[in-house]
Amino acid sequence: MLFKRKCKITFIAHGSTLYTEENRICDKESHPPLNEQGQEESELIAKWIVRRSPQIDYIYTGSSLSCIQTAQYIAKEYDMDFVIKPELKNQEFGCWKGLSYDEIEKRFPNQLQKYHDLTSSYAPEGGETLLEFDARVEETINNIIEENISKRIIIVTHSNFIRAAIRNALEIPIENQNRVFISTGSATQISYFKDWNILRYAGHNPLSL
Repeated sequence: MLFKRKCKITFIAHGSTLYTEENRICDKESHPPLNEQGQEESELIAKWIVRRSPQIDYIYTGSSLSCIQTAQYIAKEYDMDFVIKPELKNQEFGCWKGLSYDEIEKRFPNQLQKYHDLTSSYAPEGGETLLEFDARVEETINNIIEENISKRIIIVTHSNFIRAAIRNALEIPIENQNRVFISTGSATQISYFKDWNILRYAGHNPLSL
């Protein structure tokens, strides 16, 4: 049926970390732990989402420490376990990983200019382009949906991953993808149907109220 929902996914962006404060890029599994703000964000979004969506079927999380710690707050509110899915990882940034944007500008000015000019088709050495990343995100989400037909699930992951999920769901031009702002400790919900999708809300963060 046209209006029969395949899956409802609530994406949770992990809480703030030291790298968030310092505006650093991280694609490593050894992502820093949540800082004090990140713990507060995770606790608040967990309490908010269980009130808004009291019934869910599964909680999935990326394997980085910040994602797992955020998932623990959510799992506690639902009194259920979560499943770690390493494929819910951040975009790969290669030689830029662990660097702040100021450091990248100083050490790799030519690469940074190419990244700005080419947007979707350029990646720093050892990284993946936005096109490659979005294709990976789309495949990952499609696989999760097919495993969870008619289910309601929560996915804890990175802000970049959620932006890519929104772009894929709404078919936004890729050059506009980074105009979508997803803060740490926020919730985004997408309902997936057979031939179309609905973005119900994006980047909701109780701390911003």
